[in-house]
Amino acid sequence: MEPGAEHQQQLRSLRDFLLVYNRMTELCFRHCVCNLNYRLLTGREETCLDACAGKLVRSNHRLMSAYVALMPSIMQRRVADYETGTAQGSAQEGPAAPAALPGAGGHGAPLDPPAAPSPDGPLQGAPGAGTSHG
Repeated sequence: MEPGAEHQQQLRSLRDFLLVYNRMTELCFRHCVCNLNYRLLTGREETCLDACAGKLVRSNHRLMSAYVALMPSIMQRRVADYETGTAQGSAQEGPAAPAALPGAGGHGAPLDPPAAPSPDGPLQGAPGAGTSHG
């Protein structure tokens, strides 16, 4: 990977992480903090925030484990579907130049793996995940 492309990927990863972190913070804050009259959190609010954040992180780990386990079979099925479609198309039209596999990176470029969701990706559709600021 080129240094510029690697830098862009790192920036995208950082941006995704910060978006998820902000969503999680907002979700747990709205759920757990009910009184803004004091500078410090109450013991109940702290316990609630710990439980909320822990629950979201654990659920995300389970989701990522399932994603990692299923991704190879999904990619194999896509390749098989593509090859079947190409074989049917070439049988009807005759020999033609092979088309690039979607997501294969174009002419001679290495195959890029599909972008994995960020570690806290499931929060994006969570209730109260709220507003986007950008």
